[in-house]
Amino acid sequence: MESRAHVYVSGRVQGVCYRDFTERWASSLNLTGWVKNLHDGRVEAVIEGNKKKIETLIDKMKEGPSWASVENTELTWEEFTGEFNDFRITW
Repeated sequence: MESRAHVYVSGRVQGVCYRDFTERWASSLNLTGWVKNLHDGRVEAVIEGNKKKIETLIDKMKEGPSWASVENTELTWEEFTGEFNDFRITW
């Protein structure tokens, strides 16, 4: 089942390769969408693809790379759009 998740991650998630970590995992799971840093210190991501694979990615995002310290993850499920061709870091 194709799904879409909108995720906000807070904690020490900028300057610790968090976006690269997320992009690598998303690509390995054949998910599409984007991830970016926000001015308030959080990371935002929109992810589309198989719901089970999205859930796997979100579990990884809750862990983060070894230098990160994830404090909170806000998740909203949205309607799948199919608008993305790949997963990338954006600004």
